[in-house]
Amino acid sequence: MLETALWALSAAAGFGAAMITTRQGLRYTTPLAGAAIGVPSTTLMFWCLAPLLLDLESFNLPAAGIFALVGLFFPAVVTLLTYTGNQRMGPTITAAVSCTTPMFALSGAILFLGETLTAGNVLGTAVIVLGMLVLTWVDSARPRDWPLWAIALPFAASAIRALAQVLTKAGLALWSSPYAAGLIGYTVSAVVILVAARVGRAPRVTDRRAALWFVATGFFNGTSLFLLYVALNQGKVSLISPIVATYPLFTLGLSMLLLRHERVTQRVAVGAVLTVAGVIVLVSG
Repeated sequence: MLETALWALSAAAGFGAAMITTRQGLRYTTPLAGAAIGVPSTTLMFWCLAPLLLDLESFNLPAAGIFALVGLFFPAVVTLLTYTGNQRMGPTITAAVSCTTPMFALSGAILFLGETLTAGNVLGTAVIVLGMLVLTWVDSARPRDWPLWAIALPFAASAIRALAQVLTKAGLALWSSPYAAGLIGYTVSAVVILVAARVGRAPRVTDRRAALWFVATGFFNGTSLFLLYVALNQGKVSLISPIVATYPLFTLGLSMLLLRHERVTQRVAVGAVLTVAGVIVLVSG
């Protein structure tokens, strides 16, 4: 269990780093244009490494179909929903709502994978979600300046992200190849993103800095997705999903170290302690 948790924690660290590089890249281009760089570049990385890492001996067609199905909406649609949520409501509320992913994932794991929950699972997940909410939520006296329906965007992204984890776990039970899951999923997602960019008339990226930042984002996201799938191949969704959801903690830490955009406040300290405590309870349970 400890090894699986470490894989999941490594994935969370990578997703957290990707948020930093995304923030930098968005200084020079639009979200859709950036996604049209990041996702295809990650797909290219997967294909370049395929001769070394792809195991075809246990190829399973239904599993490949599941991985392709996941690729239709993850990471492609989740990326677009999250970016749109950021545009409508800002990153704080969007990040806070995204912390609900483990709740959706746990429900899916119980209903479709037959996983059983322990008291440690429930308590650890609840403490992690609470810690993430404390970290990402900032009380504001400003009136709401966005339409109420926009709250559905990050909720939908969380539900889809959780569904992707559950489906991928099911596919890995048929074809135990995390690399194949990432390769097939990212290939389909790249097509989805490029079509969306064409239909949405995303501006052409001419600033080299934008391209470099989003290639870096693609590297972090792709590597993290592979690590997530390695963890899913070894352990239960009920263990992995809450740990991966701690990625805002890594984003916050890296932002403090590298960008100097954040400072350690009482709220940040409480959120960090709750999150670490939740992970310890989850792994111990």
